[in-house]
Amino acid sequence: MNKMNLKIPFVDLNLQHQPIQHQLQQAIQAVLAQGDFILGKALANFETAFAAASGTEYGVGVASGTDAIALGLQACNIGAGDEVILPANTFVATLIGVLRAGAKPILVDCDPQTALIDLEAAAKVITPSTKAIIPVHLYGQMVSPRQLLDLADTYKLLIFEDAAQAHLAEREGYRAGSVGTAAAFSFYPSKNLGAFGDGGMLVTRDADVAQKMVRLRNYGASQKYFHVESGTNSRLDTLQAAVLLEKLPHLPQWNRDRLKIAQQYDLELAPLVSAGIIPMQNQSDAGHVYHLYVIKIDDTCALERQRIQDQLSALGIQTGIHYPIPCHLQPAFTNLGYQAGDFPQAEQLAKQILSLPMYPGLSHSQIQQVVTAIASTLSGEQQQLLCI
Repeated sequence: MNKMNLKIPFVDLNLQHQPIQHQLQQAIQAVLAQGDFILGKALANFETAFAAASGTEYGVGVASGTDAIALGLQACNIGAGDEVILPANTFVATLIGVLRAGAKPILVDCDPQTALIDLEAAAKVITPSTKAIIPVHLYGQMVSPRQLLDLADTYKLLIFEDAAQAHLAEREGYRAGSVGTAAAFSFYPSKNLGAFGDGGMLVTRDADVAQKMVRLRNYGASQKYFHVESGTNSRLDTLQAAVLLEKLPHLPQWNRDRLKIAQQYDLELAPLVSAGIIPMQNQSDAGHVYHLYVIKIDDTCALERQRIQDQLSALGIQTGIHYPIPCHLQPAFTNLGYQAGDFPQAEQLAKQILSLPMYPGLSHSQIQQVVTAIASTLSGEQQQLLCI
């Protein structure tokens, strides 16, 4: 079969799981033998290990990354009457988490070079009611910790990190999850560290926040059948924790693999920058863990994004868009009062960005195949223009 006809999936988890399949099966069997399916030993061990890996002291496993945000904000005493700043260009889980906590979301625009939250824009919307800011470490790159800490110190804001895409990411001497009071992680299967289903965790250095989170995830109980606050049922299954605990030691190498793949993409795509194919900037050097590798189809490009995406799909190359509609333009949130034009950078990026295949095990030849397909599509368009 011609190598150019081989399909390239957007994500291939088998390449991660096959080499450690025996260990994963053993971890699952151990839980089955133990029978502690809820709040079991493997969960406690994983909470401790992941918190330490993230540079914090406490970890509390929950059912999803969304719950980690919603319950985590409540654990930090953020609620009714409190304004929380977050970027417009994030997955809706960030916004939903703020709403579920009872707080008022205040959206701001982003940096068009990195897609990270624009902290200068954030400073302009701070009011006496602003209590927290959620920096979303988008695509695997952290928002600048120094700038965040300066902003938080100046305006007395709580920093709550959305690190759902940034497991073990680093910047300026900090690791994702260690900058603010608390941070939310997701273990959705395709994340850098993914479970075999949904899962999430709050990490924090604050013992009081951790203890409140422990109660909130388990019906608000401080002990069995004694409920001190109104909580919910959101517990990371012991089986999922066992899988994650087995995978955690491999995460640093998987992240290094992602960085090498991104660097290869950068090198191969360099000749196409002048044609309007522009990779999102890495301002973190080796600290970027590249959950996603995202390019912009700039206005100077001869082709629109949809044409390029369709051509790649026809060649068996899967791509994604993260995210096609900013939060403020989603139909579910029109009641927030935002409208088109409020966040021009986020809106423009939503029309331009394209996520290319990215996962540990993606080969050099596959990267070349992706880039060659993009270049061929552009070349074909230029040839058509010359014939007109």
